[in-house]
Amino acid sequence: MAPHPPIARHFDVENGRVHGQVRTGAGPALVFLHYWGGSHRTWQRVIEHLDPAQAYVAYDHRGWGGSAEVPGPYGIEQLADDAERVIDALGYDEYVLVGHSMGGKVAQVLAARRPAGLKGVVLVAPAPPAPVGVTPEFQEALAHAYDNHDTIDRSIDLALTNGGLTAAARQQVHEDSLRAGEVARLAWPRQALVEDFADRVGSIDVPVLVLAGDNDKVDPPQVLREHLLPLIPTATLTELADTGHLSPLEVPDRIAAHIGTFTG
Repeated sequence: MAPHPPIARHFDVENGRVHGQVRTGAGPALVFLHYWGGSHRTWQRVIEHLDPAQAYVAYDHRGWGGSAEVPGPYGIEQLADDAERVIDALGYDEYVLVGHSMGGKVAQVLAARRPAGLKGVVLVAPAPPAPVGVTPEFQEALAHAYDNHDTIDRSIDLALTNGGLTAAARQQVHEDSLRAGEVARLAWPRQALVEDFADRVGSIDVPVLVLAGDNDKVDPPQVLREHLLPLIPTATLTELADTGHLSPLEVPDRIAAHIGTFTG
């Protein structure tokens, strides 16, 4: 049977509808959760390297992408609630959460609820469950990372990547970063980043694969080894050579290969 083409779809969540892209096919389905600054498009290059029969949903968190008009709150609990609503709407019997950075923190909180059908979690350059060394000064500086094209370029070059973005990927980062709602853009650095779920994630009872770029300046592998792995007994970590924080855009083929092995 020929693979099904992806289709655009909207999902009802509290106080609005989030936009996403869905493909039916072989399970377990992949549920893609994007980073602060991204959209469902963050995963497009990864998806292109997956089995074309792989079922998935990639959607825009409230406040981002095609969901930019959905009002808050924009905290991690709310984003996890939204993910549950999307999964319920699709009726997945078996699925794997794939969360990047902020989306990785959302995936941890959702997985800690032990939802029915969850078979595993892939955390790509994830934010730890609790903040590590975050100061008010850092939060305020981070709040301005996506103010304009100049600050976005500096964020890409100094913090987010190892220099491995194509021109098209860089352009996408600019577009997605600037498309966010203002309140959603500020919610991560000023609120969600410092939300503490360290006492919760130990209840995750499915396999967890952590993929960390060896040159990640945002959530370095050593920070994850010290502040995430000890809290999630089922987690293992794999380092990605010559890669920064935006690994789904820098090395999408390698991310896809690890996902394929994990779900296979």
